[in-house]
Amino acid sequence: MKQLIKEKIKGDPIIWGIAFIFSHLSILAVYSASSSLAYRQMHNTEYYLIRQALLIGGGLVAMWLSHRIDYRYYAAIAKVALWVSIPLLLVTWQYGLKLNEASRWLNIPFINKSFQPSDLAQLSLIIRIAHMLAKQQKNITCFTSACLPMLIWSGLISGLIALTNFSCAILLFATCLTLMFIGRIPIKYLLIILLTGILVAGGALIWGQRGGTALKRIEGFIKGNVSFQAEQSYIAIATGGLLGKGPGNSTQRNFLPHPYSDFIYAILIEEYGLIGGIFVIVLYLLLLYRSIALLPTTSSYYGGILAIGISLLIVFQALLNMSIAVGLGPVTGLPLPFVSMGGTSVLFTGIALGILLSIGQGVIDTELIHLQKELAGIRYNRYKKNSRDR
Repeated sequence: MKQLIKEKIKGDPIIWGIAFIFSHLSILAVYSASSSLAYRQMHNTEYYLIRQALLIGGGLVAMWLSHRIDYRYYAAIAKVALWVSIPLLLVTWQYGLKLNEASRWLNIPFINKSFQPSDLAQLSLIIRIAHMLAKQQKNITCFTSACLPMLIWSGLISGLIALTNFSCAILLFATCLTLMFIGRIPIKYLLIILLTGILVAGGALIWGQRGGTALKRIEGFIKGNVSFQAEQSYIAIATGGLLGKGPGNSTQRNFLPHPYSDFIYAILIEEYGLIGGIFVIVLYLLLLYRSIALLPTTSSYYGGILAIGISLLIVFQALLNMSIAVGLGPVTGLPLPFVSMGGTSVLFTGIALGILLSIGQGVIDTELIHLQKELAGIRYNRYKKNSRDR
């Protein structure tokens, strides 16, 4: 049995452990936060428990499948996925399923399930930016060949997402900008990219579906106004104390809007206390640390920069979600990665974690080594000594 596990489950055991801990936390927290809603809607308190368990199981399967694929293949997959994402995001903007005045989902025919194209676009863009950074390291100071394509892709995808989900777009653009800084893009070019992003954001506020709402929330936060969601979140956190009320004993789940998604961190603190809340933060930071630690060990610069980009996307979103729950930012609709109730969010977070595990394994497909490195889009890692690619 141990031999079978070693053969089928590879990669960083700590990342695997973090994923399994988040899986258990998600099922417990979502069940607690949604049981009242499930009873009112379905007359069955276990409805969302079963649903979330299946979704988490699907995320873990996606994680396992993606970790078996050589990470270098994801560059070509992401390029195709980005081109597919453009029409999907446009169709979603005009004809998607609406919730809270924003159309962020597309209904999949025949199976009658919703799909959020922005999750596909986010992961694909990070992979694409990491690949371009790796290929252009020798010409990284050339604006036309190195910086302009990244500016176009990051601005286009972030802008399309901003039409329906402004906070998600800002987070994605900030992640891309951070990744470019790590990838040695000159500061003067980063300022140009940032200015472009500000202009795109302004356009999204004008033509987007949630521009007015975003501006009201930002203005309210600056003035110190506390929304109903934020107030109920503060009550949940304050009553949690040091050790919490215990699993399933939340009371604010009956008053807090969307306690199973946007504000699940408040429910976690209410039930598991300050210690539980700190533990969740430590898990995300540990994931970031393990991903950054891959940079000097991977056989290619692409693998290292990709690991950093994926982990930044996950951890930035987690920190933003938790910051909003404790009052450090205006209310948004971002879920807590791999913990909040969700469908495509859980699936693509699982795929992202699987890619991290694939990077940690190094070379999986040995035949790819024999291809020319320019065609494969791979550059030697200057931190790696005695690499098998040399």
